[in-house]
Amino acid sequence: MYRKVIFPVDLSHIDQLDKALKIATDLAQHFQAELCFVGVTGTAPSALAHTPTEYTQRLEKFAQDHGGASGLNTSAKACVSSDPAVDTDKTLLQAIRDLGGDLVVMQTHAPSAVDYVWAGHGDTIAAHSEASVFLVR
Repeated sequence: MYRKVIFPVDLSHIDQLDKALKIATDLAQHFQAELCFVGVTGTAPSALAHTPTEYTQRLEKFAQDHGGASGLNTSAKACVSSDPAVDTDKTLLQAIRDLGGDLVVMQTHAPSAVDYVWAGHGDTIAAHSEASVFLVR
C-alpha cells in the first residue's frame, strides 16, 4: 500500500521522537517500504552542524544507522533553507512531493493556546500534503 514513508526529523530533538520513529519503522516494515528521513537546516552554523554539508552527513549517518538496526531500506534528504523558522513547512511539503512520499509520519505536541495563533508543522503538512499523514502525539 505504501512505498515510501517520509519521517521529518529535527536532529536536535531526536530523543523526543522515539514513539513516532517506532511507528514509522513498524509501518515501513509492514509495507516493505523505504523509510526516508527529511531534515531542514539553515545556512548559518548551529550547535548541531557548522555547515549544511555537515548537517547532511549527520542526517545520512542517522538514516544509515537506523537502517542497519531495523533492516529497512533507509535514505535521507537534507533541505537547506535561508530561514528554517519560516520556511520549514513549505520546505517539507516540497520534499514530500519531490521524493514521492505516500505516507508521512510526524511527531507532534499536545495542543496549547499558541496553536490557535501558529499552527504546528504537523497540522500544516496534514492540511496541504497529497500524501497520507500520521501525526503521533
